[in-house]
Amino acid sequence: MSIRIRVAALTVAGVLAAAGCAGPGAAADPTATDAKPSRGAASQSARPSAPLPASLTGQRPSWQPCAAPEGGEKPGADWRCAEVRVPLDHARPDGGTIEIALIRKEARDKGGRIGSLLFNFGGPGASGVDILPRAAREYDGLNRRYDLVGFDPRGVARSSGVVCRDDRELAAAEGTDVTPDTAAEEAAFVEDGASFGAGCARRSGTVIPHTTTSNTARDLDLIRHVLGDDKLNYFGISYGTQLGAAYAHLFPSRVGRTVLDAVVDPTADATGHARNQTIGFQRALDNYFKSTGESAAEGTARTVRLLEGLDRRPLRVGDRTLTEGLAVTGIAITLYAESNWPLLTSALEKAERGDGSELLRLADWYNDRDERGHYGTQSHSQRAISCADSSERPTAAQAKALLPEFRGLSPIFGAFLAWDTAGWCARWPVKGERADQDVSAPGAGPVLVVGTTGDPATPYEGAERMAKELGAGVGVLVSNEGEGHGAYGTSSCVTKTVDAYLLDGEVPAYGKRCSSGTARSGA
Repeated sequence: MSIRIRVAALTVAGVLAAAGCAGPGAAADPTATDAKPSRGAASQSARPSAPLPASLTGQRPSWQPCAAPEGGEKPGADWRCAEVRVPLDHARPDGGTIEIALIRKEARDKGGRIGSLLFNFGGPGASGVDILPRAAREYDGLNRRYDLVGFDPRGVARSSGVVCRDDRELAAAEGTDVTPDTAAEEAAFVEDGASFGAGCARRSGTVIPHTTTSNTARDLDLIRHVLGDDKLNYFGISYGTQLGAAYAHLFPSRVGRTVLDAVVDPTADATGHARNQTIGFQRALDNYFKSTGESAAEGTARTVRLLEGLDRRPLRVGDRTLTEGLAVTGIAITLYAESNWPLLTSALEKAERGDGSELLRLADWYNDRDERGHYGTQSHSQRAISCADSSERPTAAQAKALLPEFRGLSPIFGAFLAWDTAGWCARWPVKGERADQDVSAPGAGPVLVVGTTGDPATPYEGAERMAKELGAGVGVLVSNEGEGHGAYGTSSCVTKTVDAYLLDGEVPAYGKRCSSGTARSGA
């Protein structure tokens, strides 16, 4: 189990209820970055790419009707799908290529069309080809003047998707104690992480060295070019903010109208991200308890007792068990949207009476497991991208040293996230790119950076840091007072502010504050 940054496009309630243009020659040439290193020696992400061959820059996507995703419905008739070839290794653009899957819904107002608006919904590992058609109602106003374009990033789903384990192996791993108390449990925990990485190398060894966010940013620039856009107009959510910032750093002169919502802290290393999420999830859970009339301290103590009981004796749910780790996963996913809080109330009440079925069902949604026991591969892609990005490989001893601090920050989430620092990339077969991310983008146009005060997965403070790190005149902070992971479509004030920027180029004052559909300006 890992409480990592995840996709924010759909609420849990909605998913459970549903369980059921111009030619490329007009665009800027995507043959080199224009980033300048700003933190001493150049990082791998800041190295200029080699010029791309005409066989790639001269592509014209062949848009065709879309097939239905696995277990889902075929997109409507207005949607078309295509592939764009990109270098497997951008340092060797004349070498092998992979295909990046795209989906598009053309702008309704052809005369007023601005261009393409590309989306990344987070994860990392979320399929934009699957999600965008399902989420498109929220972006209907933008579709009037933009082609809505989603894509599966490299290493995700249709774009050479990473696969590390089969269903049997994933089910067996659910029994691993993710907060080990003994030497034997600790060894099993680390070995499970290493086994996952070995499976990725065995099944997807060709692609995992190249699944970095900086490579995906370079893919974005080629996609922009073949779509015929001179600049990249972009909407990134959650991990999508990290990708959007990487693009701005590498290609500041090609940044179009860009929105980053639910923002990853670019200054945090692996431990910093874990600390941020420990604070964020506990803050959101405290707010949930207060909304029920229970104090945060009382609610936390009651939930700790439940989890301690599950650590000693998991609950049987049919032929499966609800472990402590799965219970925390089920709790975490309900905190991504305030509308999911009633689900948490019901699931906790039932678990306290000995029925773990609802918490297990919530954990299954988070873990992409269906009722037949088949798992999706988003978590495989998520891990491959994260471990290709990060050069850090914290040890079990370093994770144990974090436990007192992290448990103090959150008696519920602290131990899980402390141990996760060691298990996530344990003995990963590929070296990571960097410890943290340089997002400075001098010369770029304004980038809207939207943070929500009650966001559990990407706490608000990350938005403040991102706006600062992008640079003066680039990052434009918009603060949303509320709950949940992502503000667009939830806050009417944020939605109106973002729409005015994307459609009309209206840049809000830095520090604009939104709350429950109202707005006021501030510093």
